[in-house]
Amino acid sequence: MTSALTWQQLRDLKLSELDDAADGWAKVSHHADASAERVDAEMAGRLAKTQESESAKAAVRRLKRLSGNYHYIHAECGLIRSSVNGLFTELAAPQRRLNNALEDATALSYAVNQDGSISYPAGGKNELTGEKISGGSVVGNNGMLTPGNNGLYPPNSKGLYTPGTGPETPGLINPNPHHAKAQDIADRIAHALHEAQEIDERYRLALSKLKAAPGLKVDAATWADAAADVKSVGEAAAKYLKDDIPLDRSPAARKNWWDHLTQEQQEEYLAVYPDVIGNLDGIPATVRDEANRENIQLLIGKLSGQSDEESKTMLDGLKGIQEKLQIPTVPAMFLLGIGDEGNGRAIVSYGNPDTAKNVSAYVPGLSTKLDGEFVGGTMKRAQDTALGAMEADPHSSTASIVWLGYDAPQVSPTDLAANTDVMFRANAEAGAPAYNSFMAGISATNENGDPHITAIGHSYGSLTVGLAAQEKGGVPGADDIILVGSPGTGAKTADDLNVGRHHVFVGAADNDIVTKLPNHDEAGGLGTGAAGGGSAGLVLGLGMGGPVGGVVGGTAGTVVGGLAGYMAQDQQTDPSQIWFGTDPANKAFGATRFLVDDGPPVAEGGFDAHSQYFTPTKDQMSADNIAKIVVGKSDEISLEQPR
Repeated sequence: MTSALTWQQLRDLKLSELDDAADGWAKVSHHADASAERVDAEMAGRLAKTQESESAKAAVRRLKRLSGNYHYIHAECGLIRSSVNGLFTELAAPQRRLNNALEDATALSYAVNQDGSISYPAGGKNELTGEKISGGSVVGNNGMLTPGNNGLYPPNSKGLYTPGTGPETPGLINPNPHHAKAQDIADRIAHALHEAQEIDERYRLALSKLKAAPGLKVDAATWADAAADVKSVGEAAAKYLKDDIPLDRSPAARKNWWDHLTQEQQEEYLAVYPDVIGNLDGIPATVRDEANRENIQLLIGKLSGQSDEESKTMLDGLKGIQEKLQIPTVPAMFLLGIGDEGNGRAIVSYGNPDTAKNVSAYVPGLSTKLDGEFVGGTMKRAQDTALGAMEADPHSSTASIVWLGYDAPQVSPTDLAANTDVMFRANAEAGAPAYNSFMAGISATNENGDPHITAIGHSYGSLTVGLAAQEKGGVPGADDIILVGSPGTGAKTADDLNVGRHHVFVGAADNDIVTKLPNHDEAGGLGTGAAGGGSAGLVLGLGMGGPVGGVVGGTAGTVVGGLAGYMAQDQQTDPSQIWFGTDPANKAFGATRFLVDDGPPVAEGGFDAHSQYFTPTKDQMSADNIAKIVVGKSDEISLEQPR
């Protein structure tokens, strides 16, 4: 322990001055935040809308740098404010215990010495001589088995434990009645001082790291340093703040907790734990969005200093999302989750899910991860659904969410046989509880009495949604379930999904081979192509686009051809059963199948038929049907006969 805090300093410490200092840093942080918003909206935003010259564009870039500087000041001052506030709050308890002990010493006329030891007077009577038992001094035991505990390591012990010292030592009970009282007071002083020194040192270390490099340049390295600052302050304030976050409670209980915090407390959690608050189900959408806009900048700073390919890939996705956040969208964009766990986490909503009457949450499938393709393709699907829903019901508000809160299986066309995780349910089983937690949070924070909520699963994501729906109680709040391009849900019938079979809707393109995969018993008939036959063919067959969808040649072409040929030969002994259970598009499943475009044949378009369900420019019928279901107008969809 390097803190030199003495009991006299702890006694005389004016905690109100720390409180005032925290308020001062809060004002600076608020001012910087307001300045950043003013630069973005009133200066850069207005200039970008009214001027198109090169000089105007250069001015906008300079204004954005200024806004970034204000943003950084806001973040760092918020951390200083929370550190000072934590110091003020945590020191109150040991100071109170110290003062109580000092008051007891004064009441008993005991002397408190410079080193915290207690001197007590003579008292009691020697049974042999009849004289008073002499007084003495005692040192406090702070309860720690360290050299800093003078009750066990007296100053003259040279750092060695001295047996027979300390209170309650057998056989050494002092008959002077003042001795025990003095020892109790000395112990309380020692314990209070030890606790205060630990607190002081913890926050001293955190505050010492809150330094900015000289100059006005705020770049990736600056934000990487800020990310380290957030971590440092978060560790220091764990007892003060983090331990009170209801991580193990329900989303409804978390919302109640958040709603009962003061504005000051909410601001501190946002400053110190943006990663936790931004990804905590049950926290209001606007709050999660604010936290994640902070956290995404910190993640970019963190990953910018890493050279591995995984970090570079994720960095592309983070930067892409951040760029979209800076551009007004219709509906407005909310970042409900972001993280670098696994293959990356991202939850994006087009429209505010807390105020929307219609809310949908779409789970993407195979090969989805936090990368450039997620920003350019997967997020666009959610936005297309939102725009379609607005057209289908212009009188009701809509929020369309893409939920990448799990690790979807990844497929590399250069190493197909190694990607066997797509053949199993493990990723979906891990994702299902997380999806249900998120959906419970949507139900807890939505301000409408009875919002219309739709769970959507695409490709392998339909297995995740299907397993979530089969958990006890089903998907929280879900009125309808949409499954598109599904290789199965793990369910035998639509009734197993806990919304009623008439509320389960399926889109399956005739040329989408993922929806026609053979069951496990039949998978051995996929052939012996150069890619390794059955397993490799099945892996590629479950592809959803991106780097896989465009590969229809060479070894991969052999696998695709083998799979397509197998399907054409009608070798399935039970066409209702596919890889993950009953085919949702089959009449045996009992769902409502809606009309979609057939899509191009595999030989011409690869997996295009598997990835166009949400895209109006490629499949207007499917996109319209999805939109109508999302707004509760399923009676208006175009139907297709089950298989």
